[in-house]
Amino acid sequence: MGKIISLANQKGGVGKTTTAINLAASLAVLEKKVLIVDADPQANSTSGIGLDVKSVENSIYECLIDNVPAKDVIIESEIKGMHIIPSHIDLVGAEIEMLNMENREHMLKKVLEPVAKDYDFILIDCSPSLGLITVNALTAANSVMIPVQCEYFALEGLGKLLNTIKIIQSRLNTELEIEGFVLTMYDARLRLSNQVVDEVKKHFQEMVFETIIQRNIKLSEAPSFGKPCVLYDAESKGSINYLNLAKELIAKNEEV
Repeated sequence: MGKIISLANQKGGVGKTTTAINLAASLAVLEKKVLIVDADPQANSTSGIGLDVKSVENSIYECLIDNVPAKDVIIESEIKGMHIIPSHIDLVGAEIEMLNMENREHMLKKVLEPVAKDYDFILIDCSPSLGLITVNALTAANSVMIPVQCEYFALEGLGKLLNTIKIIQSRLNTELEIEGFVLTMYDARLRLSNQVVDEVKKHFQEMVFETIIQRNIKLSEAPSFGKPCVLYDAESKGSINYLNLAKELIAKNEEV
């Protein structure tokens, strides 16, 4: 049964999509079967692995609203073993359409249940909000991974996210755990980056992944070529960081 991990942080620009794409690609390179679920209307995970968002016929929207089975929507990527359920701008309206539906918080869980057994990991790329789709992602997940950028205001808003996670744990998904905090956009030359690392580690201790994702030009360039960094430049610092994160995630889940 695949482990479902939501990547969430309602703060935008923290590296959720970069982490979803590159962690998934690294897990696939390490011979794990991975599914990305693009649950963000901006569809950056979809375009970031080289799909043309405009030509996507069925997306996560159709799964949630029209009951299209996930297996009919899944698209294979360039990397063997890495698949995606794409997103579409239509997803913006899904939250409103779902408001009157029964079990509205459990709809994504229902979508993923039939395919979970086909994967080792399912990574849900959440939008930068704590709306109904993100609540669905946290209700469907076994755990949540929280990217935190090594910049000013990094911890701002984390309290709100942790509070939302607590509410979901108490009401909707008692099994939900925090997989860990991933420090992103780290620049060793900046004192601020080091202060943020110290602060996050002081607050969250062993919940912080050892691997830190460094600021890397190749990581920034790769999405515009529709490739994960490991295909764009396998030798780059960004690729190596995400491979190490993937190894750490695998090791952590094999201990259990």
